[in-house]
Amino acid sequence: MQSLRGSLRRVSLWTWFVLAMCCAHAAWMSWLQVNLHRGLGTFAYDVGLYDQGLWLLSRGHAPFVTLMGRNLFGDHASLVLVFLVPLYWIIPGTATLLVVQAMVIAAGAIPLYLFARRVLRSEPLGVCAAFLWLANPAVNGTGMENFHPDSFLGLFLPLALYALYERKWRVYTVAVVLCLLVKEDVFLIMVPLGVFVAFRFDRRRGAWTALASVFAAFVGMFLLMKSLIGVPTRNTWRIPYGGPWGFIRELVTNPLSVARYLVSEDRALYVFQMAAPFAAVFALSPWLTLVAVPVLASNVVSTFWYQHSIQYHYSLVAVPVLVCATVFGVKAVAARWRTFVMAGVVATTAITFIAWGQHPLAVKPRTVLSPNAAVAIAGREIVKEVPDDVVVSAFDPLVTYLGHRKEVYFFPNPFRAVYYGVGTELEGKRLPAADRVEYVVLPRMLNESLRWDWAEVSAGFEEVSGNQYWQIFRRKQR
Repeated sequence: MQSLRGSLRRVSLWTWFVLAMCCAHAAWMSWLQVNLHRGLGTFAYDVGLYDQGLWLLSRGHAPFVTLMGRNLFGDHASLVLVFLVPLYWIIPGTATLLVVQAMVIAAGAIPLYLFARRVLRSEPLGVCAAFLWLANPAVNGTGMENFHPDSFLGLFLPLALYALYERKWRVYTVAVVLCLLVKEDVFLIMVPLGVFVAFRFDRRRGAWTALASVFAAFVGMFLLMKSLIGVPTRNTWRIPYGGPWGFIRELVTNPLSVARYLVSEDRALYVFQMAAPFAAVFALSPWLTLVAVPVLASNVVSTFWYQHSIQYHYSLVAVPVLVCATVFGVKAVAARWRTFVMAGVVATTAITFIAWGQHPLAVKPRTVLSPNAAVAIAGREIVKEVPDDVVVSAFDPLVTYLGHRKEVYFFPNPFRAVYYGVGTELEGKRLPAADRVEYVVLPRMLNESLRWDWAEVSAGFEEVSGNQYWQIFRRKQR
């Protein structure tokens, strides 16, 4: 006990301040996300599918997620989710995932603080590096986007970078392995990291990092995902010009077409928004910055506009590298100017935090329904009337309250397949599960498309409960 007290006394006030920042950020994001959930702002994609999959795993069932029509690990090889199963034995639920995500993202500031403190030999400048992470609009965009396993990279990757520069190779190895368990496409950041390590630190460990990343991606896609869904990835459509080879062919034969594509839509704005929080100071550390380039390039090239928007989780993985490269950029200037340069970067981060964030402190916060709104209260109450052991199809914002069962669907699934299965072959078709649905939960006010869907099947159901905003229907006795 005395040694513990002695250790705590040796912790500096700056370190305590960073810990307080992390706790405040985690509490704030948890509060925002749980309120978003209570205001019916969470959906089957993306938090509902993880909630159902983890609940199934925690109860000893295969994690076939009926909300999306495929196995949880066939969607992505996110084996890191297994670590959350014990938590689901105690406090399962959507809110649990949202709070875990907030805590993991906030915790990423700690290794970044330790990294900057070592490189710049300054605790105050280390605190600034922690702020660059916590206030980054792409980081907070991920925190506000329901739940994604990618958020774990917000802790594991900073830990790997810190351990690398401290030469703590055991910690580095653990951090790299944890990164590889997050998702099959993490090789886009880990292979460049391995190359960087090989050239700047340790050739053997760098080669091991790169090769292990390629191996993990191969196992994740061709052994795990392909065995579960029949294909190694569902996302080749995101590569323009018909896929990888088509893109390369177009790049060689018609580079002007590719150039026009790469500056189309908001892609140039995306690059600017990723660089602006750091005032591009990371450019003073080009070799480390290059580690983030493949991820940023894949986001820019993608036909899926979510990838070139800082509001979504695809950008988070690049931010720890850019923070660390910015730290080295600050180190590259004369010692007497470092504080001023870092202060400038902190200022640009603060400006972008306000200008491009989606939180309540931002200029244009995300429009969300209050958890105290009558329709939200009524929605949370109506789902309590649905029996636990029945197959149910519900309006999408309600499914995150109904996911702890073997079969649950977001309406119009399974009566008309929408975003369901592996490819597009099921889109628009009636699924066999439609005959097993016993309960349907819908709002009284439906849009035109859902009204048409309900008109097609409503004759087989009868209303058994309802309130001002919501209705519960049960299948008629045959």
